[in-house]
Amino acid sequence: EGREDLQVNQLETQKWIKPDIRKTDVDFSEILNAIQEIAKDVNIFFDELEGVNSPSKDDDSLLHHGNLTSTSDDASRLEVVGEEVPDKNKTNGLYFRDGKCRIDYILVYRKSNPQTEKREVFERNIRAEGLQMEKESSLTNSDIIFVKLHAPWEVLGKYAELMNVRMPFRRKIYYLHRRYKFMNRIEKQISRFRGWLPRKPMKLDKETLPDLEENDCYTAPFSQQRIHHFIIHNKDTFFNNATRSRIVHHILQRVKYEEGKNKIGLNRLLSNGSYEAAFPLHEGSYRSKNSIKTHGAENHRHLLYECWASWGVWYKYQPLDLVRRYFGEKIGLYFAWLGWYTGMLFPAAFIGLFVFLYGVTTLNHCQVSKEVCQATDIIMCPICDKYCPFMRLSDSCIYAKVTHLFDNGATVFFAVFMAVWATVFLEFWKRRRAVIAYDWDLIDWEEEEEEIRPQFEAKYSKKERMNPISGKPEPYQAFADKCSRLIVSASGIFFMICVVIAAVFGIVIYRVVTVSTFAAFKWALIRNNSQVATTGTAVCINFCIIMLLNVLYEKVALFLTNLEQPRTESEWENSFTLKMFLFQFVNLNSSTFYIAFFLGRFTGHPGAYLRLINRWRLEECHPSGCLIDLCMQMGIIMVLKQTWNNFMELGYPLIQNWWTRRKLRQEYGTQGKTSFPQWEKDYNLQPMNAYGLFDEYLEMILQFGFTTIFVAAFPLAPLLALLNNIIEIRLDAYKFVTQWRRPLASRAKDIGIWYGILEGIGILSVITNAFVIAVTSDFIPRLVYAYKYGPCAGQGEAGQKCMVGYVNASLSVFLVSDFENRSEPTSNGSEFSGSPLKYCRYRDYRDPPHSPVPYGYTLQFWHVLAARLAFIIVFEHLVFCIKHLISYLIPDLPKDLRDRMRREKYLIQEMMYEAELERLQKERKERKKNGKSYHNEWP
Repeated sequence: EGREDLQVNQLETQKWIKPDIRKTDVDFSEILNAIQEIAKDVNIFFDELEGVNSPSKDDDSLLHHGNLTSTSDDASRLEVVGEEVPDKNKTNGLYFRDGKCRIDYILVYRKSNPQTEKREVFERNIRAEGLQMEKESSLTNSDIIFVKLHAPWEVLGKYAELMNVRMPFRRKIYYLHRRYKFMNRIEKQISRFRGWLPRKPMKLDKETLPDLEENDCYTAPFSQQRIHHFIIHNKDTFFNNATRSRIVHHILQRVKYEEGKNKIGLNRLLSNGSYEAAFPLHEGSYRSKNSIKTHGAENHRHLLYECWASWGVWYKYQPLDLVRRYFGEKIGLYFAWLGWYTGMLFPAAFIGLFVFLYGVTTLNHCQVSKEVCQATDIIMCPICDKYCPFMRLSDSCIYAKVTHLFDNGATVFFAVFMAVWATVFLEFWKRRRAVIAYDWDLIDWEEEEEEIRPQFEAKYSKKERMNPISGKPEPYQAFADKCSRLIVSASGIFFMICVVIAAVFGIVIYRVVTVSTFAAFKWALIRNNSQVATTGTAVCINFCIIMLLNVLYEKVALFLTNLEQPRTESEWENSFTLKMFLFQFVNLNSSTFYIAFFLGRFTGHPGAYLRLINRWRLEECHPSGCLIDLCMQMGIIMVLKQTWNNFMELGYPLIQNWWTRRKLRQEYGTQGKTSFPQWEKDYNLQPMNAYGLFDEYLEMILQFGFTTIFVAAFPLAPLLALLNNIIEIRLDAYKFVTQWRRPLASRAKDIGIWYGILEGIGILSVITNAFVIAVTSDFIPRLVYAYKYGPCAGQGEAGQKCMVGYVNASLSVFLVSDFENRSEPTSNGSEFSGSPLKYCRYRDYRDPPHSPVPYGYTLQFWHVLAARLAFIIVFEHLVFCIKHLISYLIPDLPKDLRDRMRREKYLIQEMMYEAELERLQKERKERKKNGKSYHNEWP
């Protein structure tokens, strides 16, 4: 009865407000808007009465299983209007019961949750802000309640103006630069030549997919006073779904749920369990029975699936504008960066493959590998204590050839190229980001003043000071407290790095112990390849340790970041990102650094080996060098890490969603799942990662480190990264479109702190590649031999003929009788010559045993050491100069973009002036037509 009386009062009040409503020719939408404003106030008043008289709004009497319970005025309004409700909108699960109010946001809670009072106040204030609301219980669980929210046009316009949402108001006018006749002739010849070539197969076909066409318009911040300037064909579609959801989320973050200064916002209600989930809806199903080329796309989600997430379009460019329109600028920028990174990997992968193929083609002409394979009379000393036998140098022929594939004359060129490539990649990404920021209206966008984290408020609510931006008092963290927390956090980081070093130390002990075990193994295959078996198993164990420590590091990083008490969410995210990257980078690359720079460097020599804890003899390199160990480490870790990441990114959500669908099929049959509304389907999907795009960025940044830091030892790393990224783009797209709930569309101008991390990796890669070439590979010793000690010494030549005798010159002689008791081999080497061996050879530059200083360093050793140090200094300075020169020569903003921005600013001012002048002239004509005229009118 109270509702009926209030509806009568609404109509009477409406007549009182507009007494001549039937006599004048008024647009019917104005009547509806007026009724809506009155009903809004009435609903607020009625809800306050209902909150006092009723025990709870979440009472079961207000809800029916699977039925809608409306708390908006749309149903009664539609009955008055008498319009027909679209049946399709009623059944697709994207609209309210009336079939006209689109669902902009979904809140989910459980009736059994005790936070009822907070939800009542929160939902009452939501309606006070102008949002419309409906509730419905879940079809699968009556305890779960879905709250559907819709923002009317008035609310959207009001908050779009407050949020400075840029909207289109005039189509762009393109102009052509003045061209010279010579340039026009060249362009005609090029276009004629292009006519014989296939038409850009990597571009999406916009003729068969017309929905990819974007409105190419000038934009300006939305203003209700200048609404006539904007291109509005339909008010329901003027703001796209992503923008509508963002506006609703903006409102929900500023609605109070309790009396108090800090009792505000949806995030706090999600953290305290008042609501279980909050998300915008996907735009229907991503599949369709009809072909998209003949019937068109059912919705934007279907379009994204067909032209982006489908495996059939793996070779095509990404529809970044459509991704941005559906998921927002932040996710769009991630895929733009990932696509740019993948595209830039093409030249790096091509050059790396060329270096590898160069090694393959020159393998038969390599003098060093020839000498190794023909050295049947050179007997090498055992590589471990007791159980390792003497071995011919020719037994390592295969390893010498494999080493040449990666360590050849083109390796230095490739290392310089990759250092320059990293700089070019970052500099051109700046330009690409500027173009994207211009196209997506992010040039003048500035982040809003962020809200303070609830944890920060709760901790420091007693101390306050004035915010210099807003002028309002806010919680304040003392400098001494902040410094003490940062010191504790830094200590925790140092401790975890020590844990990584301890894990590497354990791997080193494993390698030292097992090399002797494998040398005494029963199987001849393992016994003859004991060092390779040791390296392979050590890498696999190291990978398992890496994955286990990553789980621990995430919890430690989370604890340390919360201990620091960052003020805002962005500060928390940057702090957490830096810690996680530092932990995982050290964890992933510590063993690689050990193999590259420490393995076989500090072992001593036969008869005086350096030992670990005076017990275990440190591991030596293979007779063909340590580079083969580094290649195995990088190849196995890179392949296993990427495979595991791809499985966890897609396989885990797929399994979880499959299990959910299986349970629903068992309970409701195959037809029940298809009849579920969209909010029910989306709720059953997996939520987006709690850290947003952190895992996606971290995976790619670590891969970028692998691709650049040790690329001199593994030229195929860019090729593996390229193949992985081609799959990664489609995996991430498939995951976002089909397996995850739709994330909130948020804005961003760039990729944030990750750009600084990329620059740091680029600098580190120059240093590490210089050391890999100088220390790990045999490039410098061969160069010194060719110019100083070889057949071409003093002639200025360094060809293959100059390398004759290099293997013999790089090996020192050891007297077998000088072995220590604990390292003396069990065999005496009589199987090689029929009598016990007197001498064996080992890799080093030392004097023979009968020299005045037995086993002292030779002059060649010091020449090689000086050359290595000189190469590191020259290489680093040269590459850094090239990097800085490229950074200086490449401007961050393209010239044509700068000109377009200046011209657009000028045209926008002209258009705004012309539109205002046209409006005033139209008003003047209407006044004259109605017989009303005023003096001193303008214009």
